[in-house]
Amino acid sequence: MRLHNLKPRPGAKHRTKRLGQGESSGRGKTAGRGGKGQTARSGSSIRIGFEGGQMPLIRRIPKRGFNNTQFATRYIGVNVGDLNVFDDGAKVDETALRSIGLANGPGDGIKILGTGELTKKLTVSASAFSAAAKTKIEAKDGSVELFTRKKATAPVKA
Repeated sequence: MRLHNLKPRPGAKHRTKRLGQGESSGRGKTAGRGGKGQTARSGSSIRIGFEGGQMPLIRRIPKRGFNNTQFATRYIGVNVGDLNVFDDGAKVDETALRSIGLANGPGDGIKILGTGELTKKLTVSASAFSAAAKTKIEAKDGSVELFTRKKATAPVKA
């Protein structure tokens, strides 16, 4: 078999339905655009949520309460089992985890999670630890150091 012999399986390819090719074609007359109006015209695009000038639903419903998402602490999770890539007796911190590619992206710190088994004695420094991760690290005579980082706060408008 060569590249010039390759072809799709029978039935895998079929001709696309051509729009506006007469009334008996199955896509004639309005060519699948329905009747008249804004959406039947060429070049029409209506943004999501637009209701023809009526006050949109998202603006009609009341907005009450407080949402904490902008103030929430977002940790980057790293499993205990992934720490086995480090040498025995190594000091593992945020820069070491980022350099090896275990912690990527923005976050307010790193949290060590308890999934997997640890086989080496490590000194782990992170912003947070799950209870299972802490016991697994300390079971291998490793040590756990809590590292707190000041979070950038949004300026308060007076």
